[in-house]
Amino acid sequence: MAADSDAVLWRKAADGDRSAFGLLFERHVQAVWNHAYRLTGSWAQAEDVTSAAFMTGWSRRREVTLVRDSALPWLYAVAGNLARTEYRRSTRFLRAVRKVPVEHTAADHADAVVQRVDDDRRTREVAEAVRSLPKAEREAVELCLLGEVSTADAAALLGVAEVSVRSRLSRARARLRTVLEERA
Repeated sequence: MAADSDAVLWRKAADGDRSAFGLLFERHVQAVWNHAYRLTGSWAQAEDVTSAAFMTGWSRRREVTLVRDSALPWLYAVAGNLARTEYRRSTRFLRAVRKVPVEHTAADHADAVVQRVDDDRRTREVAEAVRSLPKAEREAVELCLLGEVSTADAAALLGVAEVSVRSRLSRARARLRTVLEERA
């Protein structure tokens, strides 16, 4: 039966022979998929169009008469019609989506939750890294970087020269950068 022409297999399929239609499928599925891919530019859509083309072939097998003993031209035509229909459907959908006012759409809160979880984790890492600093550097960071106190005010609070606070901040930043990069 594998040597039979498409027309013979199609007639057998029209009479209910599933294996004949299976042979037609095996014979032409790759060519129809390639055609559908060229029409859609999408692997997933090409698979959907190919499946639908063969399902249409099976459901209409009694109505169709093949020309020139090949099922491929008919399958190409069906795949082309299905691809165009899908393109029109998706275009209408995109036009409808674009008409939806932006201010009325709700953001997906999952992204915000993920961001907050990441921010919380990162904040804990930074706080832990700050706690690991030597006392003088930790105090300078807590006052100037975390507390947003000026270096002059921090120097007065700590009872040291302003240049000492700047030096402590510089060393602390270097240590924090190294610790946080190691943990990343």
